[in-house]
Amino acid sequence: MFKKILIANRGEIACRVIRTAEKLGIATVAVYSDADRDALHVKMADEAVHIGPAPSSQSYIVIDRILDAIRKTGADAVHPGYGFLSENAHFAEALKAERVAFIGPPPVAIEAMGDKITSKKIAAAAGVSTVPGHMGLIETAEEAARIAHAIGYPVMIKASAGGGGKGMRIAWNDAEAREGFQSSKNEAKSSFGDDRIFIEKFITQPRHIEIQVLGDQHGNIVYLGERECSIQRRNQKVIEEAPSPFLDATTRKAMGEQAVALAKAVGYHSAGTVEFIVDGEKNFYFLEMNTRLQVEHPVTELITGLDLVEEMIRVAAGERLSFGQDDVRLDGWAIESRLYAEDPYRNFLPSIGRLTRYRPPAEGRQPDGTVLRNDTGVFEGGEISMYYDPMIAKLCSWAPDRAGAIEAMGRALDDFEVEGIGHNLPFLSAVMDQQRFRAGRLTTAYIAEEFPDGFSGVAASEDQARLLAAVATFIYLALARRGAQVSGALANHPRAIGADWVASLAGHEFALRVAQDEERIAIAFADGKNLSVASDWLPGASHAVFEVEGHRLGVKTTLAGSGIRLRWRGIDATAFVRSPRVAELARLMPVKLPPDTSRMLLCPMPGVLTSLAVQEGDTVEAGQALATVEAMKMENVLRAERRGTVRRVAAQAGASLAVDELIMEFE
Repeated sequence: MFKKILIANRGEIACRVIRTAEKLGIATVAVYSDADRDALHVKMADEAVHIGPAPSSQSYIVIDRILDAIRKTGADAVHPGYGFLSENAHFAEALKAERVAFIGPPPVAIEAMGDKITSKKIAAAAGVSTVPGHMGLIETAEEAARIAHAIGYPVMIKASAGGGGKGMRIAWNDAEAREGFQSSKNEAKSSFGDDRIFIEKFITQPRHIEIQVLGDQHGNIVYLGERECSIQRRNQKVIEEAPSPFLDATTRKAMGEQAVALAKAVGYHSAGTVEFIVDGEKNFYFLEMNTRLQVEHPVTELITGLDLVEEMIRVAAGERLSFGQDDVRLDGWAIESRLYAEDPYRNFLPSIGRLTRYRPPAEGRQPDGTVLRNDTGVFEGGEISMYYDPMIAKLCSWAPDRAGAIEAMGRALDDFEVEGIGHNLPFLSAVMDQQRFRAGRLTTAYIAEEFPDGFSGVAASEDQARLLAAVATFIYLALARRGAQVSGALANHPRAIGADWVASLAGHEFALRVAQDEERIAIAFADGKNLSVASDWLPGASHAVFEVEGHRLGVKTTLAGSGIRLRWRGIDATAFVRSPRVAELARLMPVKLPPDTSRMLLCPMPGVLTSLAVQEGDTVEAGQALATVEAMKMENVLRAERRGTVRRVAAQAGASLAVDELIMEFE
């Protein structure tokens, strides 16, 4: 077994590998850039080596810097995690030359499967069904448009060396094919140093289902079931689960056997994933093979009981698999929610800054028998950098069945506190409560179909608003009692607290009467409904659990002027609890309107303005590209919403912009 493993990665996956290495008694080495000097993976490792400036092109993907770190520390093995150098055959070869073990597959398999064109040819030869497309390299945008037109729209334009949604575009016509080709090339070159592009047919109403494979160096290969990864945005997965709610045992077996056949065809060992696209009739087609550990591997671990990182380490050390295909059992259901530093209210654009509050729910087995797991690489007070992937954490739930796993995830998201940056917790909560998700009717177009106008939060139903009104009333009266005690002590007589109140939030208003004791309050609504509320909430608490007539509500609470901001299940509403007379007067108050920014192009996220497509005096049409902003390795093209004339350009190409910073104004 190895004595010291260097993790050639950062963030949550580096922390994940360190935890397993510690379990096995293996020392660990972290590497870090200038931006990661105080990162969690650096603190967790036994040793840490600085490898360069913040951009990954000058640190994490520079092979010579990683090799220098290996020589300095005497590491005898390297785990690459995912991303960066994890699927770089040259890196694996360089480690071999240094007599250092690569905890991953052989270089020949990485090279064959890392090139999407070559991998499809090998898959077809191995009897794996593949998606129709053009397997040759494409040199120009015009050529891309001709090929796409011949295949038939819609098509997927993909980077040959791509992954993680980088360098991928869907085109529905020639113009989009030309534009998508150039954007894909730019992203591919920036992210992977390889700008080769290919095109394949985009299958409508698809599901993205992948098979986890694991093999040793002695020819033994097994598949460990599937993962459903259909809920995506910008071709990057957001919510995954295992098993898939769509597959039956026959289809699962057929997909698993094809995945194993492909792995054997390239002499594969270690953990890997074969990705398929599956249509509504359960026909499946090979997409690609990821020759590394997948981001979503925890859900497979939760239903199989295996530690995939440990298995990778043992395989790299030359050990045989301790089990065969017949020994693999899938137990229960697991769901993973990817918590990203992306603002869903701004079309999931990246957010950076300091985590002023980071309080995940308690991990491990819960009182109801479910299990929670949170893989993370951040901590309260840490910074989310613009240089890397915006992932904050991967929250996972396990239960004996899918409904239980969804309920456990919903509660865990309610209890997860993140402040200081934009993040997608409200969106994840919203999905957990959607009937379509609960029914398992998933496709890769799920987000576009369910949120066609973007995510603007969850509108509280009357029943939900009533529950939150009860919570707000409990908080308001707790504060009122506290104030009465203080003023009473000063004045030598207690101040009376009324029984009649009006609670309003999210467009709903409830007249109510309250009776209370030391442990709970009883609320009688004017429409005849009654609720009782109990909680351990105390003034200053940012989160508390409320029991409302048998319902458990984990609610994030913040005092907001005279109101109480409540966040729960994707709902973000400010509640007001007033006396009947004050409520009557409040209805007469005018509503403050937001400023008019319709004639401005504002930067939607922190990033670099890489290019301007127009200049002052130009007339632009609706949908026309105006500027491109790059953030967290993704290019974002900003377009005109309507026809107009550019009056002033306020920013220059190459400038680093803050969120809502002015780029240009229109007449």
